[in-house]
Amino acid sequence: MTLIKSISGIRGTIGGKVGDNLTPIDAVKFASAYGTWIKQQRQKDNYKVVVGRDARISGEMIQNLVMNTLVGLGIHVVDLGLSTTPTVEIAVPMEHADGGIILTASHNPKQWNALKLLDAKGEFLNATEGAKILQIAEADNMDFSDVDSLGKITKNQAYIDMHIDEVLKLPLVNKKAIEDANFKVVVDGVNSTGGIAMPLLLERLGVHPVKLYCEPNGHFPHNPEPLKEHLTDLSKMVVSERADLGIVVDPDVDRLAFMDETGEMFGEEYTLVACADYVLSKTPGNTVSNMSSTRALRDVTERHGGKYQASAVGEVNVVTLMKETNTVIGGEGNGGIIYPESHYGRDALVGVALFLSHLAETKMRVSELKATYPQYFMSKKKIQLTPELDVDAILKTMESRYANENITTIDGVKIDFPDNWVHLRKSNTEPIIRVYTEAKSQDLADDLANKFISEIKAVANI
Repeated sequence: MTLIKSISGIRGTIGGKVGDNLTPIDAVKFASAYGTWIKQQRQKDNYKVVVGRDARISGEMIQNLVMNTLVGLGIHVVDLGLSTTPTVEIAVPMEHADGGIILTASHNPKQWNALKLLDAKGEFLNATEGAKILQIAEADNMDFSDVDSLGKITKNQAYIDMHIDEVLKLPLVNKKAIEDANFKVVVDGVNSTGGIAMPLLLERLGVHPVKLYCEPNGHFPHNPEPLKEHLTDLSKMVVSERADLGIVVDPDVDRLAFMDETGEMFGEEYTLVACADYVLSKTPGNTVSNMSSTRALRDVTERHGGKYQASAVGEVNVVTLMKETNTVIGGEGNGGIIYPESHYGRDALVGVALFLSHLAETKMRVSELKATYPQYFMSKKKIQLTPELDVDAILKTMESRYANENITTIDGVKIDFPDNWVHLRKSNTEPIIRVYTEAKSQDLADDLANKFISEIKAVANI
C-alpha cells in the first residue's frame, strides 16, 4: 500500500493499481476534490489556483492531469512549471489566487510524487479543511463545468526570480556584507528545482556558486533526503574547490542543510538554530519548532531573552503555534526555516540568505560558528509497520511505562529525561514508527534509540 491520504495531501508511488498507488485516476480524483473544496469556500464568478512542480520524472504528467482537472471544474490555473514549494506559496497571495498545489514528494525517492495543497494565503491546509477534501474525494460526486465555463491555463515562469526579489527585500538580508565576504559555495541541487533557484539566488547575493547536480531532470544522483550519508560527493567537492561552505536542498527546496569548509555537516538541526540566532540578535522574540527538533533552539532562544515552545510535528502545526505565540522565527529541525517576515512556509531560499548574512557579519568560518552553539547529537531511526500492528496501543503502553517522566502526548509520545529525550510517533508520510532521540553524544543518542526500538519490538512481538 503506497498511496497515503492525509490532511496535507495525497502521496504515493507512480504506477500500479488505482487506490493503491498514485495513478492518473487517483491524481484526477484528488485534484477534483480539491477544486470542489475551493469552489465551496466562496461563491464567486472566477476561481484561480497556482500550480507548480519539482523536477520529478512524473511531474509533468501529474501536473497536466491536475491542471486540466481544475480547468474541467471551471477554475483558472496559473502554471509555474518547474518551481519550488516556497515559490508556489508566495505566488498564491501575489496572484490573489484561491489556493495552490505543489506536485512534489519532498525528500521521497524518484518513484514517489504527491499533491501538496495550499489555501488562499499560500499556507498548508489545517486538519479540518484537509479532512473535508478527503471526504469530498470519498463521496465521489464532483460537479464539473459545461463547455462554455471551462477554466484557462496561463503560464508564468517568472516566479522564481520574483521569489528571489522578495528574499532580497527582507531587511535582515545583508547583501552588502555577503558581497564583501566573497563567499565561494558548492550547491547540491539533487537534479531538481533547487538547481535552478539556488545558483540564481547566490549570484544575486554576490556569491560564487559551484554547481553540483543542478540539472533539473528528476534523476536524483543520491537519496534526496539531505542527510550526511547521502552527501559524500558534496563533501569532496567542498574540500577540492576550497569552498567556504556547501549547501544542499531537497527536491522541492523547503529543506536546507549546510556543510562546513572541511566537508563536515553543519547539521540540518542547526540550520534553524543558526538562522534563529541571527534573527533574534536583531529582533528579539519567541521561537517555535516541532517536538522532534533539537533542544539547541530552546537554549539559543533563552540566551536572547525569548521563549521557546514546541508544536506537534508537521508544518501546519508549527505555523499555528507560531501565530499563537507571535514568534519571530520558527521551523522544523529537518532544515525547514519559517520566517514570518517573508511568509508562513518552510523556505530554503530565505534560510540561505539569513545564514549567509549571519556568517558574513560574524566573519567566522562555518565550523567556528557551529562551535558557538550548544552541542547536541540526534539519532533518527524508524521501525517498519505491518498492517496488523495497533500502533496507538503500542505507544500507549510506552507512555504507561514511563509515566513518572516528563511526557508530552500531543503527537505520539515524547519523553523528556534530564539529559536527553526520545520521541516516538507514527509517520504521516510513510508506514513507519519514527524513533527520534537526542543526547550529549552520538553514541548516547544511538544507544537510547536502540533501547527504545528493542522495547517497542518486545511490546509489539515483532
